[in-house]
Amino acid sequence: MQRFYYSNSISKFIEDSTSEILGILAENNEFTLEQPQKYAWIYEIDFLKQILEKYNGQIIFEFSIPRMGKRIDVILIIKSVIFILEFKVGKKEFLLSSVDQVWDYALDLKNFHETSHNILIVPILIATLADLSYTNISMNLIDDKILNPIKSNPILLEKIIRDVLLISTDENIDYQNWIQGRYSPTPTIIEAAIALYNNHSVTNITRNDASAINLSTTLDSLFTVIEKVKLERKKAICFVTGVPGAGKTLVGLDIATKHLDSEKSTTSVFLSGNAPLVAILREALTRDRVNRLKQDGKKIKKGEIFRQVKMFIQNVHHFRDECLIDISNPPFDHVAVFDEAQRAWNINQTANFMKRRKKVANFNLSEPEFLISCMDRHKDWAVIICLVGGGQEIHTGEAGISEWIESLNRSYPNWHVYVSSRLTDSEYDAGNAITNLKDRKNVDFKDEL
Repeated sequence: MQRFYYSNSISKFIEDSTSEILGILAENNEFTLEQPQKYAWIYEIDFLKQILEKYNGQIIFEFSIPRMGKRIDVILIIKSVIFILEFKVGKKEFLLSSVDQVWDYALDLKNFHETSHNILIVPILIATLADLSYTNISMNLIDDKILNPIKSNPILLEKIIRDVLLISTDENIDYQNWIQGRYSPTPTIIEAAIALYNNHSVTNITRNDASAINLSTTLDSLFTVIEKVKLERKKAICFVTGVPGAGKTLVGLDIATKHLDSEKSTTSVFLSGNAPLVAILREALTRDRVNRLKQDGKKIKKGEIFRQVKMFIQNVHHFRDECLIDISNPPFDHVAVFDEAQRAWNINQTANFMKRRKKVANFNLSEPEFLISCMDRHKDWAVIICLVGGGQEIHTGEAGISEWIESLNRSYPNWHVYVSSRLTDSEYDAGNAITNLKDRKNVDFKDEL
């Protein structure tokens, strides 16, 4: 897999026909190609061919920001500058939401893409029918080498590129090195995330009443496992059980946020395939932090807090896709919490999806086995925590918790396994896998989980 739909040198891009480029974009497109998208691509290609003739560099269409689930329309890498181009084809106005969109792209690229941390990034919003005789180009660098969003129409864009290049004196960007950059939060964003979670409570977004399991006991047990594995430089997986509402989400969030280390650049992440849940958790934590800062008389943009939250609450599919793109490196995180782990896909569902949507043929791993393989890339230590819901129907294509266990037995004999003693209950449908697990070395059944 690649992180983009099309990439080439600017000179080769100009030489290639529009139909050739469009064909590559369509081939790599993960979704049904609708007419508005096709026409937008054609416009962008033809227009950029006209204004880039005098420049050397690289052009990239539909670049995916690592783990953020966002694609940038066009990136230009010219000399020492990254230009982010967001096109609004057929639009006359610069909506605030569109300005925020291109600004978010720039900040996410700066904060989460390893080889973009120290490069000048210039976000430009292009409304193709806008009537502009003048546009503000803020030369005051803010937030560590990011220019304020620049508004442009097609007539002004080439002049903006030319003027911006005059203010950067850094070394030219090595494209091959840049494109290999992996997901890697900046120390600043890690520190901000630590401060965010340490100064508030999330008990208002998840059940934690008298009938819930003893969360502190579960957390203490998991923290002990993590510290032991880290000290001994080993790898372990923990299966935590609980009925819906028992507090598994709170356990996962605590684990994901209390193992953040800005100095050692090790992080934890809470991963869920439930997109609405990810959105709700992010929004709840963001609002909580904003409200607390307001009470202290401090003002901060909601987007800044939201960006910090995105570091430790993410969509598992974005995590998976990043591991498919960057196949040689381990994930940035040493601890990964998989929510509702029993809903991960079996091998048939995964292979079908990979072939149909990701253009990856002959994929032969179930989702559990692939996710374990991603964490197994770490040369020192790693911990996976599977949150397992009980009493829930397994839908077509979902592997159930037994596939996690079978994957461990089949491919990862050296991983230590910590299992909730309740996983043997029929409501978790672990079946014969649990029986097979009992014959494996390095297995602990723990009531605390």
